Amino acid sequence: MSYKIQKAAVLGSGVMGSGIAAHLANIGIPTLLLDIAPKALTNEEVAKGLTFDSKAVKNRFANGAMQKLLKQKPAPLSVKSNLALITPGNFDDDLDKLKDVDWIIEVIVENLEIKKGLFEKIDAVRKPGTIISSNTSGVSINAMAEGRSEDFQAHFLGTHFFNPPRYLKLLEVIPSNMTKPEVLSFMQEFGEDVLGKGVVIAKDTPNFIANRIGTYGLLVTMQEMIARNYTVGEVDSVTGPIIGRPKSATFRTLDVVGLDTFVHVAKNVYDQTTGEEQVVFEESPILKRMLENGWLGAKTGQGFFKKEGKEILQLNLSTMQYEPSKKLATPSLEMAKQAKGPGGKLKTLIYANDRVGELLWNSFAPMLIYSAKLTGEIADDILAIDNAMKWGFGWAQGPFEMWDAIGVEKSVAKMTEEGRGIPSFVTNLLNKGFSTFYSEIDGDVAYFNGTEYVKVPVNEKAIDLKRYKKKHGVIKSNSGASLIDLGDGIALLEFHSQSNAIGLDIIQMINFAIDEVEKNYKGLVIGNHGKNFCVGANLGMILMEAQDDNIFELDFVIRSFQQAMRRIKYSVKPIVAAPFQMTLGGGAEVCLPAAHIQASAETYIGLVEVGVGLIPGGGGNIGLYEKFIKGLPNGVDIDYQAIANKVFETVALAKVSTSGEEARENNFLNFADGISINPDHLIYDAKQAALSLANAGYTPPMKKAVKVVGAPGYATLLLGAQGMYNSGFISEHDLKIAKKLAYVIAGGLVPYGTEVSEDYLLNLEKEAFLSLVADQKSQMRMQHMLVKGKPLRN
Repeated sequence: MSYKIQKAAVLGSGVMGSGIAAHLANIGIPTLLLDIAPKALTNEEVAKGLTFDSKAVKNRFANGAMQKLLKQKPAPLSVKSNLALITPGNFDDDLDKLKDVDWIIEVIVENLEIKKGLFEKIDAVRKPGTIISSNTSGVSINAMAEGRSEDFQAHFLGTHFFNPPRYLKLLEVIPSNMTKPEVLSFMQEFGEDVLGKGVVIAKDTPNFIANRIGTYGLLVTMQEMIARNYTVGEVDSVTGPIIGRPKSATFRTLDVVGLDTFVHVAKNVYDQTTGEEQVVFEESPILKRMLENGWLGAKTGQGFFKKEGKEILQLNLSTMQYEPSKKLATPSLEMAKQAKGPGGKLKTLIYANDRVGELLWNSFAPMLIYSAKLTGEIADDILAIDNAMKWGFGWAQGPFEMWDAIGVEKSVAKMTEEGRGIPSFVTNLLNKGFSTFYSEIDGDVAYFNGTEYVKVPVNEKAIDLKRYKKKHGVIKSNSGASLIDLGDGIALLEFHSQSNAIGLDIIQMINFAIDEVEKNYKGLVIGNHGKNFCVGANLGMILMEAQDDNIFELDFVIRSFQQAMRRIKYSVKPIVAAPFQMTLGGGAEVCLPAAHIQASAETYIGLVEVGVGLIPGGGGNIGLYEKFIKGLPNGVDIDYQAIANKVFETVALAKVSTSGEEARENNFLNFADGISINPDHLIYDAKQAALSLANAGYTPPMKKAVKVVGAPGYATLLLGAQGMYNSGFISEHDLKIAKKLAYVIAGGLVPYGTEVSEDYLLNLEKEAFLSLVADQKSQMRMQHMLVKGKPLRN
């Protein structure tokens, strides 16, 4: 039987349920959101004359959850209009509608009997072949399926999303003993290709993979902290980014998760284990006291940390009073800053003979051993465990990757000397003469499966550029970018300067790449695997030249950048930009002239130069103006003033999209451009787009004049800015920048409707940019951004 999911239903409208419904809506799947009917009327409902039979009353919980979706931060909806794809309902009236959906997701209270009661009702109304799953974080999948029909059991499994569903990559898929293999296979593929998730197959064990190991690691760290008298601030100062963990580190993570939730997850393992493992999961007296006090973390305003004004206070676990937070400071931390990558930093710290080394070793050694013991029990291989921790908890490395980083032989020797039991999985590795859990076979990554190394399964859509370059090499490279042959006649230009900021090195590689592609390839993709696609031009270089009054050099750089962007636009071979995450300033200007943009769903694109006292200088103003015009339906009378107003507003306010879909609403993308839900597939999707354009006989756009709004349009653009200045909302320098920007977008003081050349507009843009970059107040803004990382309002 073949499966497809065109409509879904989420049962339970709490934070997770509504978040899952929002994620489904974001990818275009109409979704029912059902919950229980209330047992009492509110005063407001009584005042309105509503009764228990009123739809507004019966759907209160689902309706309320939908309204919260519009207000939550971070936003669950990629654009607010996606809310229209969610239909509210209730269990009393709407369960029969489940016969019309292809996937039913249960997200109700973590109580086995209540879940089984709901599944009995679902079984009576669902159509055969409908997939049913539970988002449980720990209730047994097999136990939930007991007593259900054969078809229900065959199509039932766990699908454990992590919160918030839109942003966290991990999806644990847990089959029962009765789940059809083809259902499991379909859900794994659907999870990756449609939901955009990193899918791991977990076994039906307490808390599955990520929560099992993550909870254990947090508890061990807490026990070590108490035993050796560390403070929560000291622990968090060395268990965050310095070792490849999120900024929330250990105890801020607990505060965000909620101590009540954490204790519930820990108790789930405690109730189903024995011996030494159970002891670790036993409820801490400190956690118990914090729960009694109602100190649940972020949701109650205090937990391990509490914010008072601008100061972050830490909980003193001895006095249970809040005090100023403090960090650990040791020579090993300074040494770690010089080490390469999170693995190198961890290796430096974990063997340090100081307070940092003691804390990390005594926290990590048990966690690594525990992970090895569970291999085969919670997942089939170490790959699933490592990926679950990276995708679910935001670790840079999973447990076995960390173990390789610190040295398996060295660490095992120390563990053995301390009397720690070494799992057979690890001794098997060492007895075979191997020294790492990961290796290579024919240039591909391989992992130890308990007996031998086997290649890591690779989805052809997930192109790993680092691995690809190592295996296939590069065509040409410099300090800022590399040109890579992606195969099938498509090349890739990869940015890899610091923060992927654009300087002359990248401009040089853009020109080389286009020359090479026009001679020998079908098309070009511009993309990379950095933290962000591109955060703009090299601001430090621009400021240095400006402070040296080297305007001639800056003039050359701006002209070179503009010319490179025009080459992207008019290349005879299709060029596809693949932006993701922060795509700001010059990064947006690289995308706008491309033949096609294949954006990640999480693309935050904007022309933000006004924040540093400048305006776009690489053709971004005209690029966005033309993108607006291209986005209009054929045959529509064009209101050039309305377009100029919108472009001026977008640039002057430095609007940044909050998603790929919003980038389309803001006209950085048009409806011919694509959005990739799975970020791992972005380069592949961009490559396919380039091939499609090439095979369709791509021809570049014709060079033609641009119609502008001129002098009357310029006056219109300034009205709003002048009003904001007069009202005190913007400074005099803000107004100066606005006037320069308005002049460029209007096309100067020519008559309305005048057709001007692209060269003319680019010269206006360059002149305005150079005049602002020479201004002392703009230089102060640039300096402030470089030093403080945020805009200066002067």
